[in-house]
Amino acid sequence: MKKNWLFFMGLLGLLGFLGVFTDNPGFFGFFGFFGFFAYKKIIPDERFKTNVNKAGKNAFIVSIITFPLVAVYFSFTRNITIYALAYALNFAVQMLVFSLSLAYYESKGA
Repeated sequence: MKKNWLFFMGLLGLLGFLGVFTDNPGFFGFFGFFGFFAYKKIIPDERFKTNVNKAGKNAFIVSIITFPLVAVYFSFTRNITIYALAYALNFAVQMLVFSLSLAYYESKGA
């Protein structure tokens, strides 16, 4: 039986505990990665691999569009906190698009 390696993205959820130890609430967003543990029981057949590829393509395109826009827009601000928040927000949107796209493709069955 083949392993579903997408399951291991759930380990990134452990980074959320850094928010407790460092008093940085920005790490709490990593708890969302625990949802990838649900993919342990899914058999990685050709359809699933195709859906992961399509979801990855969606996330990549969103990243290619939003990253330059965010970088240019926030480079005109002198506040480094807002600049760091923009990069974190771009990462969060990218992961959200991947997760929602994969859930959509899997529920659609195509």
